[in-house]
Amino acid sequence: QVQLVESGGGLVQPGGSLRLSCAASGSIFSVSYMRWYRQAPGKQRELVTTITSGGSTNTVTSVKGRFTISRDNAKNTVYLQMDSLKPEDTAVYYCNANIRDTNRWSEYWGQGTQVTVSS
Repeated sequence: QVQLVESGGGLVQPGGSLRLSCAASGSIFSVSYMRWYRQAPGKQRELVTTITSGGSTNTVTSVKGRFTISRDNAKNTVYLQMDSLKPEDTAVYYCNANIRDTNRWSEYWGQGTQVTVSS
């Protein structure tokens, strides 16, 4: 059974930084797209940033220049470096990935990690 396990959330002051990690484990044959989503209170879940297996990235305008996605293919892990954090970045952050186990491709979600930006 494939799982995505996130870590690294917490409380940070405006202007601060956090680094989120998300590790995929289980019977993994291949991992293609890896993504970070976030959901703020009372809002819909939004796609923040995506990275391909080759390292190409796409990031939403509101965080471009402040958030950086990266991955370690050998560890099946994706990271989100968040700098210059703002109160409006407060949300539950979820990782998401397209993973092939021994049989087929499926989409998986992490459990979510809370990021709170407040003084």
